[in-house]
Amino acid sequence: MRLAPEALLWDVDGTLAETELDGHRLAFNRAMAEAGLPFHWDPSTYLPLLRVTGGRERMAVFLEQQEGRRPSDERLDALQRSKQAHYSQLVAAGEIQLRPGVLRLMAAAAAAGLPQAIVTTSGRSAVQALLERQLPDHRDWLAFWVCGEDVSAKKPDPQGYQLALERLGCAAEGVLALEDSGHGVTAAHRAGLTVLATRSASSSHEPASHFAAAAALLDGLGDPDVPCQVLRGPACPEGQITLSYLQRLFPGG
Repeated sequence: MRLAPEALLWDVDGTLAETELDGHRLAFNRAMAEAGLPFHWDPSTYLPLLRVTGGRERMAVFLEQQEGRRPSDERLDALQRSKQAHYSQLVAAGEIQLRPGVLRLMAAAAAAGLPQAIVTTSGRSAVQALLERQLPDHRDWLAFWVCGEDVSAKKPDPQGYQLALERLGCAAEGVLALEDSGHGVTAAHRAGLTVLATRSASSSHEPASHFAAAAALLDGLGDPDVPCQVLRGPACPEGQITLSYLQRLFPGG
């Protein structure tokens, strides 16, 4: 029998990179300013909005709260296009970097022949902007992307992960999901996956109970010069997550 994990499924925002506070939030603010809206999302305003998954949905909820009625689809589409353009500009300028350990672990998985894919609530254009800038080998390493446009219900719904499993042709019990948020952990767990959770700047405010379904909870994946800390789960004396560590998260590993 092949040892698990048989495949890795990566979340994007907060997992691959700290995109929320220093990327998407800034892009939303620039889009609202461009549209003449008198709103500005500082971190304390933005973090509670992350309970709403999906940028377009987040904007719809916020504007309905502020204006007393849901904005039209045309208005939301225009704001989302503007936001995506500003986000791409931030990524192209090198303002958003991969989190420590992501490149190392993804490269190790690719070298070991493990299938890898993306499962995210983000739009395809935002994913492409990040991967093209920060992961030049992504076409060789990532088999496919499941993005927000590909599902009718976003995380914490498991639909995205279920679609990924269908495309992989793998049983859920052999696949590992890497997530940073409670919604992401819930979605992957509901799909039957083992989950490794790495808290991000945008999920650091979430209570530990949101990560209870994860097999391990850490503050990152770690690199030789940026060791990670295990908050719950198997010890990691070397300070960086390896394929052998991931194996230990599965029964019999």
